[in-house]
Amino acid sequence: MRIRWLNCERGVHSLRAKLTLTNVALLALGIVATTAISLMGMRYYLLDQVDSQLTKMRDSLGGSQLTIRQIDSLSALSFVHDRLVPDKQRSDPDSIYAALNSRGTAIGILGVDPTEAQIGLAHAVGDAAALSRDADPHDVKVHGTAYRVTAVQLSDGTYVLMASSTEALHNGMSKALKLDFAVGGLLLVLLACVTLFSVRRRMLPLEDMVETSSAIAEGDLTLRVPSSTHPTQEVEQLRLALNSMLHQVESAYRTREHSAAQLRRFVADASHELRTPLSAIRGYLQLYDKGMLSDPDERKRAWERVLAETDRMGRLVDELLTLARLDQQPELRFRNVDLSRLVRDAAEDLRVQQPERPITVDADGTLLVRADESGLRKVLGNLLGNVRTHTPADVPVRLELTREDGHVRLCVADRGPGLSDEDAARVFDRFFRAGGGAGSGLGLAIVQGVVEAHGGEVAVDTAPGEGLRVSVTLPTQGCGEPRDQPLTPRSRERGDTPLPGASLRR
Repeated sequence: MRIRWLNCERGVHSLRAKLTLTNVALLALGIVATTAISLMGMRYYLLDQVDSQLTKMRDSLGGSQLTIRQIDSLSALSFVHDRLVPDKQRSDPDSIYAALNSRGTAIGILGVDPTEAQIGLAHAVGDAAALSRDADPHDVKVHGTAYRVTAVQLSDGTYVLMASSTEALHNGMSKALKLDFAVGGLLLVLLACVTLFSVRRRMLPLEDMVETSSAIAEGDLTLRVPSSTHPTQEVEQLRLALNSMLHQVESAYRTREHSAAQLRRFVADASHELRTPLSAIRGYLQLYDKGMLSDPDERKRAWERVLAETDRMGRLVDELLTLARLDQQPELRFRNVDLSRLVRDAAEDLRVQQPERPITVDADGTLLVRADESGLRKVLGNLLGNVRTHTPADVPVRLELTREDGHVRLCVADRGPGLSDEDAARVFDRFFRAGGGAGSGLGLAIVQGVVEAHGGEVAVDTAPGEGLRVSVTLPTQGCGEPRDQPLTPRSRERGDTPLPGASLRR
């Protein structure tokens, strides 16, 4: 997985490459835009200076009302002569001044024939009349050299062309463009390197997340994404969210595994418990079918054994159905129940079943709770049945009922052999019987289920040789019951609050 991640991040479709390309592209667009704007501004500024000089000269010459002959004869205007008769040694002078007749043909001045530059300027301009009417100079090419040119018409109809070279301007702009591109390219390379390094550093936590997820996918659910040295806020939030999700996944997986194991153990134990009475019943029926029970006493004893095993199997099925209802989290039928009366009734039942057992009851008066009466009777019946089954008949038993801070605590304590720490940890497991003793092993599991359905808790306190003490804590209001809800006249007479759903009453 690590190799696949590295191969992926080197590709053009990786996040690192996309971020780098995006930054480089944005900077390249910025450099191009900045260069274009600066060159356009520089060109406009320099050309404006050239145009201003040409326009100024054109206006001065046009306002003088001179003719070409007057210009020829006026020695005082030798500076004009110097400009109109340039150095013939230069084929591309910085400035060109040419005189044109009305037909647009270059003419000589002071007997000097027009130069190639002047003739070329005349050909490049073409229509001198139109140029003289235009207020702005134009761009022309003379022998491959760029010029800005304007024209003025003299009083005798002769046109004078005035051109200034812009080749230096274009060369300067070309050099500036090359310099900008060179510097921009260097900046792009530096940005790409910095972006790659920065993105790689910032993406290290993401790589850790990928590695951790891969390891978890391979079965190690205990791993978590470590915190980086300098985490960003978003990455740290993602790390915390991922670790929280991984914790939930691990908890759900452990819970599912535990539930599956518990279900398998439950099915196996239930099958084993049901197989024993079924085997006994099948054995007696086979004996009867083969005529091996010829003696009436033997048939009577076999029949009694079949009935006993049938009763045992029926009780086991009833207990399994009770646990199934508790697993479905039924809504109980709450009513005002005198728990003290139920405790005294359960103690009287135990005295009838085992007259020789010393029983102490501390549940005088009336103690009302909102609960399901059949469920509480089952709790008391199972607790005392557990005492009756697993302790000698002469072991003392104490039933105690107290109220404290909105809760009722019921304690059933005996002075029997007690349980070891290992057995006490599993005492509420289904089908668990300490030392392989009698019973189905579902009594305390049902007690726990009923108490938790009421929103209460059940706990044991035991040690080898010190007996067993089971404490049941119940809320006086009742779990899941609507509080402060007015009762109907009928329910007020009965003192109960029926709620929709299954009941523990059979």
